[in-house]
Amino acid sequence: MEYQHLLHQREGAVLRITLNRPEKRNALSEPMLSGLRTLLTEAAADTSLRVVIVNGAGTAWSAGVDLELFQHIKVEPGFQAYDDGVEIIRLLETMPQVSIAMLNGPCFTGALELMLAFDLVWAAADARIGDTHAKWGIPPKWGMTQRLQQRVGLRKAKEMSFTAIPVSGEEAERLGLVNKAVPPENLEKAVEELAAQIASNSAQGIAAMKHLYHYGSLKGLEAGIAYEQHYTPELTDKTDTLKHFRKNI
Repeated sequence: MEYQHLLHQREGAVLRITLNRPEKRNALSEPMLSGLRTLLTEAAADTSLRVVIVNGAGTAWSAGVDLELFQHIKVEPGFQAYDDGVEIIRLLETMPQVSIAMLNGPCFTGALELMLAFDLVWAAADARIGDTHAKWGIPPKWGMTQRLQQRVGLRKAKEMSFTAIPVSGEEAERLGLVNKAVPPENLEKAVEELAAQIASNSAQGIAAMKHLYHYGSLKGLEAGIAYEQHYTPELTDKTDTLKHFRKNI
């Protein structure tokens, strides 16, 4: 199926989704958000899929929500663009597959809100990442003020939001906003190797740990530890490997 402003390609257990609106720096349009929601919903239900990578066409990851949207609708509960964004974030945080944002270029505002929901983020060292809600006089609606401070700390989050000054990929790595920043020419290979390493491990085990991490991030340390102690998922996709390991120790 074809989607407006999106490309998608499946290679084995890895799905690559490309935000494909380079003439607008991949600004998030209504069709793009709707299509991304559909693709992630389908991916979450695919038990043969291990990893979902999202990158941007051209020189940007995404400039954020298309400002033209604000001329026609209010991006708030009850409007399709808002609801799609909320569901995309929920899917990224809860789907059993590992979600990877491959930041090949600028990532601003609404795109930053989406990026914060990915499990892992690899960025080009020269990528620019910023919150420009204050620059445009637009309030965040997709949980940015809560997730950003979890990643970089309250004061740094406030600085980013109040000044609207972006950070580089390298600084984002130092802050913990992204996992790793690499030279732009090495980004593609680095993410491919990362996806292959993840796909070689137990999909059921990863899904279980992702669930536990998400639960703890919402409920806090004490509740998270108690939940982990009583959480007993059925993990069977590495049974033969485990038997071989036990036999040879």
